[in-house]
Formats: sequence, C-alpha cells, structure tokens
Amino acid sequence: MSLPDPFALERADVRSAFDRAGASYEAAALLQSSVGEELLSRLEPFDFSPAIVLDLGAGTGLLSAQLKRRYRRARVIALDLAPGMLRQGARHQRWLRRFERICADAARLPLRPDSVDVVFSNLMLQWCDPPDEALAEAHRVLRPRGFFAFSTFGPDTLRELREAWDEDGRTHVNRFLDVHDVGDALVRAGFSEPVLDVERMTVTYADVSALMRDLHAIGARNVTAGRARSLTGKGRLRRMMERYEAHRRAGRLPATYEVIYGAAWARGDDAASEGPGEGGPRARRSSSGTEVHISAARIGRRRRP
Repeated sequence: MSLPDPFALERADVRSAFDRAGASYEAAALLQSSVGEELLSRLEPFDFSPAIVLDLGAGTGLLSAQLKRRYRRARVIALDLAPGMLRQGARHQRWLRRFERICADAARLPLRPDSVDVVFSNLMLQWCDPPDEALAEAHRVLRPRGFFAFSTFGPDTLRELREAWDEDGRTHVNRFLDVHDVGDALVRAGFSEPVLDVERMTVTYADVSALMRDLHAIGARNVTAGRARSLTGKGRLRRMMERYEAHRRAGRLPATYEVIYGAAWARGDDAASEGPGEGGPRARRSSSGTEVHISAARIGRRRRP
C-alpha cells in the first residue's frame, strides 16, 4: 500500500486561495508580471494572425488585455480556476479590446478540440499536480501546428524558505518540476519541437514576514496535502525565521525563483503545417515571397541589463 503524497496539491484549496487573492494580486505580483512580459516578448519572432488565443491561468486578465492589444482581430479568452481573479479582469477591458472570461479548470477545458490557435500560459502549470492533464488539454484544444508558450517554476524556487522550514517535518513549499521533467511532460502530451530554457531571478526582502505577506497576497498559500492543519506555533515560526537569516546579504533576505520558459507546437500532418486556415499561425514571409518556417527553437531569450 503506497503512502499518500505529502506534496500533492489539494485542488479545491488552490482555487480558494486564488479566489481570495483577486483584489490584492496585482499589487504584489511584480515578479509574475515581469515573467509575463518576458513570455509575451517571445511571441515577437512569429508573425501570427490567430483567430482564437487562450490565456490559460489568466488570473486578473492583465496579460489577456496585452494579448488582445497584440492580436486585435483575435478572440482572446481569459480562463482561470478562481472566479475572484476573473472578476478583477473587468478593470482591463476596453470597448474595442474586450476579451472573454471563463472560469474553468485547466485540466478540463470547456473548449472544442482543434479550436485554438495559440495557448499562452504564464506561471500556472506549477499549480497543476502533475501537469500532464493540463498539458494534454492544451494540446487537445490546439489546432494542428498551433502554438503553446508558457512559463512555470523550477525546483530552486523559494529554496531559502524550504531550507528554513526543513526541520519542521511538514510540507511548506510546493514541489516544482525541473526543466527535463517539464520537457518529458510536453512530449507525453503530444507536443513537438519543444524548447525550454531557465532563468533565475531573486527578489529581496527586509524580513521573512514581508515575503510571507507577498506570497499570501498573490494566493500562493501552502495547499499541499502534507501541511500542518493547525496554526503554526510561535516557537516553530521563530526558528524558521532564524534559519532564514543565514541567507541575509547586504542587509536583505533573498527569495530565489527558478523560471522555466517553454514553447512547443501541437502535432499535425504536413498539410496542416502551414497553419490552420485563415486565422491560424503563419510563418513570416521573406521579401522574395518564399515562405520561411520558423522553428520554436528560434525563440531567443531577451537579455536583461
């Protein structure tokens, strides 16, 4: 008899945590916003003219609005598990740049097969445990040779916090897949030509309490099955904070984030590879009129100053 997985995420609690964080999310989600901007920039080498774009795990719809600005003729769908997040999306709607909002689970998308041209997903997959169902659904709804661009967190994410809690005996930080496991999951889901790369980012805080406030504000609460079910005692909390102090540098405490960026194509036959109809992804044409097919491997990582 196998023991329960203490790192398994309890889906109802994931939804509840993000639902409560809708109003506070954007003010605290500075790193999430930065990663989203980077992910958007990776669409630039492709001259897409999509009919339908799905923002998977759209949160408050901030990036959905930017996708609508980029693809003005497209129908942009902001889909999220938490209704509290989607309600905030009304603030980003514009009369001529409106996007749709759908409350649904990424593992059970209420969309027809072969109906979406581009799936865009910023920092959502780490909340799918494991990501296989969500990836399979993304592939199911994409048209042949549809494009999937995403970001997620890798295993070094919040490593300082994990180490500080290490003697507690409970799970306090999510388990994150490494880049190789993410690539394997993409292939299992049916994607082709996957390309992934990793970037490490550090956010610094005056103290651990400030980090915890930010995590709660964006809905990143501990929803693992192995978490303590009662309030954390003051003694254990104090010991965790003391252990975290070992990481202090130049008067600040670091919080490391390992960000995995990925892109892949939905599989399709050769006839479909030129793009699914008028609205599908199209390769950029050269001045000679010759069609140039751009591999996902051509996506570059924008260099930061």
